[in-house]
Amino acid sequence: MMATTHVFAALAVVTPAAVVVPELAPALAAGALVGGLAPDLDLVLEHRRTLHFPLLGGPLALFAAALAVVTPSSATAFLAAVALAAWLHAMSDALGGGPEMDPWSATSERAVYDHLRGRWLRPRRWIRYDGSPEDAALAVSLAVPAVVVFDGWVRAVVVAGVAVSLCYALVRRRIVEWTPEWLE
Repeated sequence: MMATTHVFAALAVVTPAAVVVPELAPALAAGALVGGLAPDLDLVLEHRRTLHFPLLGGPLALFAAALAVVTPSSATAFLAAVALAAWLHAMSDALGGGPEMDPWSATSERAVYDHLRGRWLRPRRWIRYDGSPEDAALAVSLAVPAVVVFDGWVRAVVVAGVAVSLCYALVRRRIVEWTPEWLE
């Protein structure tokens, strides 16, 4: 899935809390943004292994969410949103294709690494590849709650993210042709 799809999914998950506790909405949105993007910082390392924790991230996310409920503050809301978004990102990567440059060819059986069992989870390919038409449709639909509930900088970031998502989806398959071999 596209990075924007991960962010929009995280924002959709924290939206109910932002409605119930509107004073924490900016912290929740910032945490969803950071947590939705952070796992993909491992693109320069071993992608979908180094910073992706599909099973181990769950207990951390639950602990952070419980902490935010027991001691609500901007800091605990931010941390809970980061942990939840990062876990959701790692889990949802197993629903897509593999991390190869041309995931539509379906050559990889590695979606995301399961640190708990010490093995790779296989790709489900419900979203065939990042930037696929279904990924773009999912991104747009997941962005709707954030556009409705949040305002200001959050809404601006989401609207810009939707534009980026749609443009990326239009050129995604061409990117492989444009990428130098040494970068692949």
